[in-house]
Amino acid sequence: MTPTVPVPLSVLDRASVRRGQDPGAAIRDTVRFARRVEELGYHRFWVAEHHSVPGVAGSAPTVLAAAVAGATSRIRVGTGGVMLPNHQPLVVAEQFGVLESLHPGRIDMGLGRSVGFTGGVRGALGRDRDAAERFGEQVRELLGYFSGDQRVHPGVHGVPAEGRRVPAFVLATGAGADLAAELGLALVIAPVGGVARMAERVARYRSTFRPSTMWPCPYVVVALTVAVGGSAAEARRLLLPEAWSTVYSRTRGVFPPLEPAEDVLARRLTGKERTLLDEALRDQVYGTEAEVAARLADLVDRTGADELLVTMSTHDRAEMLDSYTRLARLASAEPKVPNC
Repeated sequence: MTPTVPVPLSVLDRASVRRGQDPGAAIRDTVRFARRVEELGYHRFWVAEHHSVPGVAGSAPTVLAAAVAGATSRIRVGTGGVMLPNHQPLVVAEQFGVLESLHPGRIDMGLGRSVGFTGGVRGALGRDRDAAERFGEQVRELLGYFSGDQRVHPGVHGVPAEGRRVPAFVLATGAGADLAAELGLALVIAPVGGVARMAERVARYRSTFRPSTMWPCPYVVVALTVAVGGSAAEARRLLLPEAWSTVYSRTRGVFPPLEPAEDVLARRLTGKERTLLDEALRDQVYGTEAEVAARLADLVDRTGADELLVTMSTHDRAEMLDSYTRLARLASAEPKVPNC
């Protein structure tokens, strides 16, 4: 019998653009995909924020989240995440206040600290490279608009956010985990640098966590790329389009639209490109249902994850849906109520 994954499974979708596709079509594909993800029984559907990236159409996550929430009825919808240094906390609070007002009890607020990738993007956003250093201050101000006790701008209220409860998550790789623990927020973390290193950060987060009204207990979401196929080779092939776009971005400075896996396989890669491709695939999980279930169960055991946030884009959307369908069959856990 195929083993199961002992925690809830959720989905992060970046609205990837396929070669030759209009970015608007990619956005509409994401909304349609969210409906299928809900039918498959996933816990959450999150969208991301990227700017001036040819291969990613998801540039306005709260707007896209509104469309997804409007097209679905049960699944939780949120952001993975809004890059807070790019925005004013008041505006973000207002946006999530509107989302929660329209879809009560279904909205999540995932927050990241990244700034624009290039100087041109940062200039267009009116931000500098140091904006990320003020992330902690921004998160505190943002939360204050929900609680009604922000003091940065006396007399300013986050309408309609004030008094509403929107679960907040901090997307972190390092120091952000400490901020999540200090403020009593949920943590979303990826195995950057390996699972062992991530497990150490999770352990520190749990040991230093300060309970809050939003999260009385620590809550850890591990984010990772997962592909499931009829064989390990088939599953690995699904990962090649996005992995190649990552290699392309690291060697040429631009993340391009996804191309078919067959085209990636036909490329004559340089030694550097081959090394980068191997690195891009290194921490990703792929295989048959049994193989993936075993690896994910081991990951949960090593990290104590409360939930897994899965992402995977490939050129062929039918193959992508098949992978998520196979993965959904491995889910066995209902979302749990935190119990400290």
